[in-house]
Amino acid sequence: MSTSTAGGKGASTRETILGRAYTHACVNGLEGLTIGTLAEQVGMSKSGVFAHFGSREDLQLAVLDHAGDRFVAHVLLPALKARRGLPRLRAIVAAWIDWVRHSSDGGCLFLAAASEYDDRPGPLRDRLLAHETRWRAELARAIRLAVDSGELRADTDAEQFAFEIYGLALAVHHDAGLFGYEASAKRGQTAFERLIRSASNH
Repeated sequence: MSTSTAGGKGASTRETILGRAYTHACVNGLEGLTIGTLAEQVGMSKSGVFAHFGSREDLQLAVLDHAGDRFVAHVLLPALKARRGLPRLRAIVAAWIDWVRHSSDGGCLFLAAASEYDDRPGPLRDRLLAHETRWRAELARAIRLAVDSGELRADTDAEQFAFEIYGLALAVHHDAGLFGYEASAKRGQTAFERLIRSASNH
């Protein structure tokens, strides 16, 4: 077997492990993720999983990064095809609400991780905070582009606006599990449009 073939197989195995670990963590949280449980689920030995992730913490960090990649691929990247300004901001929020549909069965890993690590200093909290900070920055950037296009008022506080959108998304996540996705998504979109009107130049 060539080195490139072996490397490709190793990367594929790692992605398979990460996919299963992500699904498990969405249901049980990152703290519920263990090398032993994961090895059993993917039909590997503990040492086989350790070969790809040197420790439980390394595995948890990799799962957080995997979750971040999935979120960006589902929410941000498709929205970048929309015109800068309100069309792009609306596309981001619509995709974010749709993300809730896809995470409603197992739950959102980032929400679970925030509850697990908000008061626990260490590498996992630091990594989670880095992902959240980058996402807030992307959201604020989309808002500033809407200001630059003249669709939102010049005095719009992008960081505050991003905070309020984030609050709407959290409410949709919360209500989707209790009251159903469709009703929660509709209320979230209605609240977002009301927020847009409050800062609109039109």
